[in-house]
Amino acid sequence: MTFSAVIVAAGASTRAGPGAPKPWRALGGRPILTWSVEALAAAGASQIVVVAAADRVADAAALLTGTANAKAVAGGATRAESVQAGLAALTADAGTPVLIHDAARPFVTRTHITPLLVALATADGAVPALPVADTLKRGSGLIEATVSRDGLWRAQTPQAFRLQTLREAYAAWPADAEPTDDAAVVERNGGRVVMTPGDPILMKLTYPEDFAMAERLAVTQRITRIGQGVDAHRWGPGEAVWLCGVKIAHDQTLIGHSDADAGLHALTDAILGAIGQGDIGEHFPPSDPQWKGAASDRFLRHAVELVAARGGRILNADVTLVCERPKIRPHRDAMRQRLAELMDLPVDRVSVKATTTEGMGFTGREEGLLAQAVVLIDTPA
Repeated sequence: MTFSAVIVAAGASTRAGPGAPKPWRALGGRPILTWSVEALAAAGASQIVVVAAADRVADAAALLTGTANAKAVAGGATRAESVQAGLAALTADAGTPVLIHDAARPFVTRTHITPLLVALATADGAVPALPVADTLKRGSGLIEATVSRDGLWRAQTPQAFRLQTLREAYAAWPADAEPTDDAAVVERNGGRVVMTPGDPILMKLTYPEDFAMAERLAVTQRITRIGQGVDAHRWGPGEAVWLCGVKIAHDQTLIGHSDADAGLHALTDAILGAIGQGDIGEHFPPSDPQWKGAASDRFLRHAVELVAARGGRILNADVTLVCERPKIRPHRDAMRQRLAELMDLPVDRVSVKATTTEGMGFTGREEGLLAQAVVLIDTPA
């Protein structure tokens, strides 16, 4: 089901202790805000709006680079004002489901989102909630009363509503009151809000001690994937050859339907393999005339975009070219630089090597060139 999302990241984080506001603190080596952006994008959000403090909008926009249909806007003095700023920035149809999510809850996944969207078929809103397990006391230092926990639930985010339903509910909310969540706004306006199963992993990072716990949890929320790709092309008449995105003058060229860049083809297949998305021939069939003579960097960019759409990151890549000629060493740095640009990686995470087969086999007889590639990718679990 198509949905839009608003991530609220404009709070001052006054209870979190010294340091930057919560969305900008590091978790697993990345800003906390990044976790929610990647998770919602991977779950299929058609549009994402991040609501940041005015002095952080540029930072948020930079973080969203590469995330399709995402933008950052300035929030208000209160959470309610920030949510409304996010709603105003959405361009979806009135009936589109919208998820409102706190950036301080970084461990959201598709598993949490799907039941919320399903619940909207029969309700005006849906909220993940956990039953209160602890004994509740009322007082200040001295216990004044023990409060029954029967029927009490802890509401979490993301919370789901139809876009128009939430806009209308906020329009009717009293200006002198501050809601603690969006469900309360819809409830007051007569909306029917249901609960879906909550999850302790949706904890809200609030106090200093929460961040140490989150750091331990972060290790379990992502996995690394390895992909391997192999490609070979035969030599034919020509004056230059494309290898790893670099054009090299040569007395032959590689023959193929596209530009026959075996290095880029092997690397593309390695990435597709790591995320379980088949091979290059499935995405760009050689039988399709539109790919005749196409630059292979288009194929690699496509694979990189598929990784990003799943909330993943390419960590490093290693390409080996097997041939007698041309000599690769003089062009290796240019190849590494081009691959780094195509994958948005630092150059030191990209390796290009070359070897020969000592005159043996089809590469040794200079009948063709072989390329092998290995990639390491980090994705949500």
